[in-house]
Amino acid sequence: QVQFVESGGGLVQPGGSLRLSCAASGFTFSSYSMSWNRQAPGKGPEWVSGIETGGGRTRYADSVKGRFTISRDNAKNTLYLQMNSLKPEDTAVYYCVIGMIVAPPEGQGTQVTVSS
Repeated sequence: QVQFVESGGGLVQPGGSLRLSCAASGFTFSSYSMSWNRQAPGKGPEWVSGIETGGGRTRYADSVKGRFTISRDNAKNTLYLQMNSLKPEDTAVYYCVIGMIVAPPEGQGTQVTVSS
């Protein structure tokens, strides 16, 4: 079955950086576009960024454009999210999904907390 293992989250000060990883299994990773979603406490899921199958085309939510970079390694079945210039409003559980969509998390996700 489809499985995602997200990692790389943590506590960081405003202006800091983190790199998230999502190891995927149970499907042909290279054949699907992928996205990062996030869910903040008390709020619904939010689409953050997406990447096409070959990695050549990427998209970002306006709230993260210019600060976050999505990438993928199809040989390792892994999706990445480099997050720079983090803000307190980026605090959320981050998780990956198949497609350019918003969806509930399949796994645990990884917690990102931006606070001084």
